[in-house]
Amino acid sequence: MSRRFEADSLLSIRHVTKRYGDLVAVDDVSLDIVPGEIFALLGPNGAGKTTLIGCITGMITRFEGSVSVAGYDVRDDYRVTRRLVGLVPQELNYDAFFNVREVLEFQGGYFGNYPNKERVDELLEQFSLADKVDQNTRWLSGGMKRRLMICKALMHDPVLLFLDEPTAGVDVELREELWDYVRDLRDRGTTIVLTTHYIEEAEELADRVGIINHGRLVRVAPRDELMAEFGTRKVEVYLTDDVPSGFVASLDGLDVEQSDANCLSMIVEEREVHREGASPVEELLRAVLDAGLAIDYVEGGRTSLEQIFRELVNADKANGANAKGADKEGA
Repeated sequence: MSRRFEADSLLSIRHVTKRYGDLVAVDDVSLDIVPGEIFALLGPNGAGKTTLIGCITGMITRFEGSVSVAGYDVRDDYRVTRRLVGLVPQELNYDAFFNVREVLEFQGGYFGNYPNKERVDELLEQFSLADKVDQNTRWLSGGMKRRLMICKALMHDPVLLFLDEPTAGVDVELREELWDYVRDLRDRGTTIVLTTHYIEEAEELADRVGIINHGRLVRVAPRDELMAEFGTRKVEVYLTDDVPSGFVASLDGLDVEQSDANCLSMIVEEREVHREGASPVEELLRAVLDAGLAIDYVEGGRTSLEQIFRELVNADKANGANAKGADKEGA
């Protein structure tokens, strides 16, 4: 079972910048990761997600700013921090000449641990690999290899686990199975940082979400807070008969459209749905019933986290373009 860390911040990132020549891959990022949470780091390709993870996990050591795990600096106290952190990289990385048990025993040895049969058996059972223990890793399916990668990252019992695109290239069934594994890890006390291109994955798993673009953190907030701030709901009310002439115009204060002969539709901000008193949707339904109209059925939908992600990234791109334009005018 993973160890629990009791403090306000397990991972502390302060003003981290990583440059490759003129390219700024990570730009003045500051962030705290709370113990026991699942944090989703979202961003388009080239946004700086993997570079930032490299600065935290020790794969990149030359950067500006500071990173500490459980109070230990990742450069000054690297022998400690690398034992506290586990990493599941996006690329499959396994030893094709050994069987599953040997791979895990060797992995533990990299962190100074003696072969631990109980720990190996625990992980194999947890990730449904017990029947593959003596099988050569080269003959595992893609999904089995992905599970083995997670087991390798957990062999030294880290308190902080990075999952870089953990479900890339797997089918829907295995993806949902891996989601269950991630939740179980969090429940056992492991703090998880997840990077993913599947925004649905972050919406399903994350407690908080960070959006990174061009190396900058655009926004960090609890998932539900983002949904409430930027989310909208679309409601369509279908009547048994056509909408009477002039009915929409009589709905003072409600932004309602007649989208079909027998359909009334409205888009409501998420915060309006949960306001005190009657929501706009409730007011519309009451007006329909008060007018003696019969409702056939009601359909609804809400903004996804993916739509919010695109909105924030596009807004950041627009702000960047405006800033460049202002710089040119000033020159």
